Amino acid sequence: MTTYLTYSASFEVHPAFCREGSGCDIVQSSRWATFLGIPMALWGLFTYVVIAVLAWSGRGKPGSGSALIYVAMSGFAVSAYLTVVSVVEIEATCPYCLTSFAIITTILGLSLVQRPLNWGKSLKEAVVIGLLIVGVLHLHYSGWFDPAAGPEDPQLQALAIHLNETGAKFYGAYWCPRCQEQKAEFLSSEKRLPYVECSSGGRGSALTAPCVKADIKTYPTWVIGERRLTGLKTPQELARASGFNWQE
Repeated sequence: MTTYLTYSASFEVHPAFCREGSGCDIVQSSRWATFLGIPMALWGLFTYVVIAVLAWSGRGKPGSGSALIYVAMSGFAVSAYLTVVSVVEIEATCPYCLTSFAIITTILGLSLVQRPLNWGKSLKEAVVIGLLIVGVLHLHYSGWFDPAAGPEDPQLQALAIHLNETGAKFYGAYWCPRCQEQKAEFLSSEKRLPYVECSSGGRGSALTAPCVKADIKTYPTWVIGERRLTGLKTPQELARASGFNWQE
């Protein structure tokens, strides 16, 4: 399941039973769906792989399993945190996420049933590790480490929506450093920008059809109404060009 969700996130396709606009889609497209730029589903896949390796290596060895408890508790803590976020903050639920939560809870339960040596001590340590991981996640999504991962700035959000609604276009290439800097200007609202990829085949490849039609010569290029702006622009400059009322 996590492999399928990783594929869906990587290729930007909607998973089965997760139609556009549904609670599942809202959760999967939220800022909590990635961590350090990596789909959360891939982190989940990595966790399950580690659990499988630990379970296999520990078979037939009575008293082993402390490491399995650590990993299972970490996965449980993250899954529980994201489940609470989806219900309380996003106000939507995702069947895939709930299923994953049920699976990791079952795995944790089974690992505790085995009762490895010093399992009480291992459980306490696992709880501490889980709480630390959740704490780091919460600080990350609060914008402490990376403002782009935190809550959206209301004014940047409104400007990005305004640019979209007024038909503005932001042409760029994924390998263009200035284009990445331009996106970074909007922090966590960058996903709302009217971005058009011009070089999906990589550096030196032919321009995509929309960029050929718009006669794009350099990146980044903004087309706002009849105006064409090239180079990195601040939100204030884009606000003036598009007629958005920017509050200083």
